[in-house]
Formats: sequence, C-alpha cells, structure tokens
Amino acid sequence: MPDTGPFYITTPIYYVNDVPHIGHAYTTIAADVLARYWRQRGREVRFLTGLDEHGQKVQQAAAKAGIDPQAHCDKLAPQFQDLWTRLDISNDAFIRTTDPQHQSVVQRFLQQLYDQGLIYQDSYTGWYCTFDERFWTEKDVADGLCPDCKRSVEQLSEHNYFFKMGQYQALLIDHINRHPHFIRPETRRNEVLGFLTTQTLGDLSISRPKSRLSWGIELPFDKGYVTYVWFDALVNYISALEYLPQGRPAGSRFWPASVHLVGKDILTTHAVYWSTMLMALNLPLPETIFAHGWWTVDGEKMSKSRGNVVDPHKMVDEFGADAFRYFLLREVPFGQDGDFSHQAMVSSINSELANGIGNLLSRTLTMIERYTDGKIPAAGPPAHTELEQKIGHTAALLPEVLERGFTALAFRDNLLAIGELVGLCDEYIDKTAPWKLAKSPDDAPKLKTVLNTAARALRLLAVLLYPFIPQASKQLARQLGLSLDLAQRLSPEVYGWESPVAETTIEKGPGLFPRITQPTTAETPVRRQSQKPSVTKGAAPVSDVPSTAQPTTSTPTTAPTNPVPAVPPPITIDEFMKIQLKTAKVLSAERVPKSEKLLKLQVSLGSEQRQIVAGIGKKYEPESLVGKTIIIVANLKPAKLMGIESQGMVLAAGDSEVRGLATILEEVDPGTKVK
Repeated sequence: MPDTGPFYITTPIYYVNDVPHIGHAYTTIAADVLARYWRQRGREVRFLTGLDEHGQKVQQAAAKAGIDPQAHCDKLAPQFQDLWTRLDISNDAFIRTTDPQHQSVVQRFLQQLYDQGLIYQDSYTGWYCTFDERFWTEKDVADGLCPDCKRSVEQLSEHNYFFKMGQYQALLIDHINRHPHFIRPETRRNEVLGFLTTQTLGDLSISRPKSRLSWGIELPFDKGYVTYVWFDALVNYISALEYLPQGRPAGSRFWPASVHLVGKDILTTHAVYWSTMLMALNLPLPETIFAHGWWTVDGEKMSKSRGNVVDPHKMVDEFGADAFRYFLLREVPFGQDGDFSHQAMVSSINSELANGIGNLLSRTLTMIERYTDGKIPAAGPPAHTELEQKIGHTAALLPEVLERGFTALAFRDNLLAIGELVGLCDEYIDKTAPWKLAKSPDDAPKLKTVLNTAARALRLLAVLLYPFIPQASKQLARQLGLSLDLAQRLSPEVYGWESPVAETTIEKGPGLFPRITQPTTAETPVRRQSQKPSVTKGAAPVSDVPSTAQPTTSTPTTAPTNPVPAVPPPITIDEFMKIQLKTAKVLSAERVPKSEKLLKLQVSLGSEQRQIVAGIGKKYEPESLVGKTIIIVANLKPAKLMGIESQGMVLAAGDSEVRGLATILEEVDPGTKVK
C-alpha cells in the first residue's frame, strides 16, 4: 500500500533575474509529476515553487534600468509564472522572497539564532564573487576567478555576522550516515560526505552591510545589515507553510519536507547550509534532498554566448507541453546529466508518443467504431491466450512497479515500464488481426475479446500516464468515454486490471500526438528518379527503363486468346544499382480519404521516418500492416497522390491488382539495404 501521509515537494526558488531555461523546466516538471502522482494515490500534497528576489545582482539590474528593485522584480516574476501555466505545472503555492510574511519568518529565525548565541559579529577578509554573492578563501581562488562561475572576484574586508555552522559538522556527518536516503542519488551523497570528512567546516557569513548592499531583509538585531541571500532563500521552504496558499496555512503539518529537488550546482547550500541551519533551529531535516544533473545541448554546455540555450516556451510552441514533459523525463535517468537535441526529441515523440500510445488509441477506437458500433464490447473467449495472460500480468503489476519508481524518483524506468505495456498491446493486435476476425461471424466473440483487452489497457494507461502527460491522458480517457477525474484521489479499483469498461460508448477525437515530419537534411538520402513511373506510386515495382513494343510481321484484326506481354529490354547492373532498395518498418497506416486503393503509411528507416502513399488498400486493412518489415524504393523522387506527399514506393507483387507485399522473413533493422 502506498504511503498515505502528507507529501511536501519543493523546487529551488529561481533567481528572478534569470530567463527561464530547460534546467528550470526540468526541475519543476519533475516536481509536478511527483505531486500529481501522490495526489492520485490519496496523499495530501503541498507543492511549492517560487522566486528568489533579493541580492546584489537584482539591486544592480534595477539601478541600471532606473527603477526600484521591487518594481524590477514585479516586472520579471510573470516570466516564470506564465511558463508554469504553459507547462501545466500544478503547484499549490508560489513564494516570492519579497513577500512580507516570508521576511517576517526570516527575521524571527535570525533573532532566535542570535538569542541562542549562534550568531556573532567578526571581521572578515576574502575573495567575493558578485555573481554567486559568495565569499571564497584564498585556496579556493585561482587566477583571480571564482571556482564556481569562473568570473572575476574582488577582495573585500568587512565586518559581518556569522552563523556557527562549523559546530554542526560532526552531527551532519552522522545524520547523513544514518539516513542513506537523505541525499540522493548516492553519487551526490558521497560528494557531500567527501567534502565534510576531508576539511574543516567553517562558519557562514549571514549578513551584508547596507553600505554595500541595501536590497535584502534587514537583520532584526542590527539595522545596518541585510541578510545573506542564501539564508533568506533557504528559509522559504518553511515560511511558505505559514501563509501559502492564502487561506490554507499548513504550519508544521507538512514539515519535514518529503523531497527538496535541486540542481547539483546548489547541493552544498542545501545539504550543508540548510541542514545546519535547521539543526540550530531544532527543526527536523528534510527526508530527501535530490540533486539532478545538468543539460547540455548537442554535446555542448548551454550558454548565452553560444546561443544554444533551450527556451521552454519555444519547445511548447513547437511540440506541445506534454511532449516536452515526456521527453525530459524519458531521455535520461533522473540524477544524471542529459544532452538535449532537437533530433532526439522528434524521434522520441514520433516513435513513443505518436506511433506508440497515440497509434494504439487510434487503431483501437477505429476498430471499435467500425466493428461494434462505437461501444467497447465485453470480453469473449481468448483470442491469443499467451499474450492475453502476459498483458494481464504486466498490467496488474504495473501500479506497484510505478509506485516503487516514483518513490525512487526513477521517472525514466517508469516510462519504460509503461512503454512495455503499449508494445505488448501492439503485438497483441498484430497477432490476433481483428480485421480478419471481423470477417467471420464465428470469430465475433474473439474480436470482442481483442477490443475489450485493448480498451482496458488504454484505460489503465490513461491513469498511469497522467502525472507525466496530463492533458493527453485526460483526452485519452475522454475518447474512451470514461468520466475519470485524474487529478484527484483515485480508488484502488481504478488501478486494477479487471476494472470494467464494457458497454462504454467511445468518443473518438483527434490524435493524441501529431507526427512530426523532419525537413530533409544532408544526412537524409537524396530521393531521385530518372523516369516517372508508369504505375500508381507504391503499388508494384517497375523498371526505370520504359517498355518498347516488339515489331511484328502482321497486325491481327483481333486480340490473341493468350497475349504475350511485352518484355522490356535487359538493363545493366549499373542501371539496377541506381535503385536504392531498403527495409522499412511500418509504424502506422491509415486510409486516404475518398480512395479505396490508397493507404498512407508512416515507416521507419532507422535513422529517419518517411511517409509513403501506397496503392494497396484493396488488399490490406491498415491495421494489419503495423509492425511489418517491408521493402521500399528509398531514392524515388517525392510525389503527391491526392494531395498527400509520398516519399518512396512500396514493393508489391501483382499486375493490375496487388497480390502481396514484398517483405523480409528474418528480423532485420529498418533501413537495411536490399540487394
């Protein structure tokens, strides 16, 4: 049984001066997926994100713009709030460190520590990085550069207030050793332990003189200073529980936090600064601090100078929020570094979303609409006992598998497990061939079993995919004719494989994920043809060399009873080698409207995806072709048939009518050359 206690998930509060990028989106989407999942499982969830609005960089940017720092923050805050709306982020609360209630909590904590003798004043000389708003020791700085951001540092000497962080070093080491899940993943836990066990932990400067920095929270015991931005920012995780969301204060009910999600660059501030602050305040430490990796772009570090910063707004514009959410959590194991590429995202969307879950829904609903008048039928006798048992077993265990995955923050593993069920259903439909069962009244009961099995799998997929792709999941459930509120607590029966769907009337709608057609690149084989084929594209193989009539000695007045077909002249091996034949796997197939003969196929050639229009519709039902490996002419010049572009030609046997497709007996990779 899943944990039923409160669940408190936080992101870092993002720096208001930043432009939202893929890193911000990644952390926040991951937090959203966890929040949505645990709400479904019946836990009371609090999901917090927000903005860090104090510090020297804000003060300098506001001065440069000629406006008040608060006005500067108010102007920039919506850039994050708007993005979270577009990405379908379901946060309960959004904190800004300029909120008066937050400032009050920070001052209360500072006064408490000061009264306990844990804050003292002293002089300090060190290297200061304005960008990180952080002091560094002499040994940290090389060549006058900040070891973190590599920007220039300046030497400062000033009086400041210090928090006695160093006296908690042994206690923190002991806590980390006794709580193996406190810092995750394990590599990050080892990093922090290595840091703490190989050097002496110093005390932390928690103030800045107003003479240098005025934009911050004033110290309650010395009006000449403001609070160090990190002390201010970290307190947000507790202060928000006292006043956000408005009208629903949570107090200590949600503390300690279940998960703090952070990027690996701010792990030390959370695992060391925040943990020792909490120890000093006699407050429990969070259950887990999880530090995820960074994203590069096409193998390079993201930077404004390179012009390769991934804009989440553009990703939503181009691919949609659900597809972007899916890709980020599917591409790499959470906790490791990831590399973003446009090509990888297109491939993921086409192969797993459009041709996976989207195509499974489309073909299932099409058959229900066609064969059972739009109602999901009750199951009859087995149609394929082995696969039905395998699907049932996989589906029954899947909720438990996913619960373990969400507990471990193994988002990618969960999506792979869900994909396994999708693949089994595709295989099941291919092998049971419901379009054939529909032709025989005796097979009608088996047909109902196939459609019922596929519909039940789709119902479960709508539930399990919801945390990752909420809008598509709601659309999936709606098209199945189900009235499920996926955003609320779901009963255990909803996760059951045997949950009934029979007699539900479907409401078929648009495809969940449109396939993305890639523009031709230098790597894409050039599709050329010296002569226009004289037959319908995709219907049957033809020679590039036109036929010539053979001379006769006489012209008969009537056609012979058994006419001898004209034989084209032989071609050379060089002429034949101009034709590029390749294997292709059929990803999806559908009829071309207003045509009995034409089918529109989406096929994979391994490194690319093609659309081919083939005149094989009288011989084959579209559903029967999905998953088959066929042979195509890959270097045929694209042409349009009934307004639809075709990027190749399917090889088939037959003369005036197609009698069979040219296929491959053995299992070979798509895109393999045929010779």
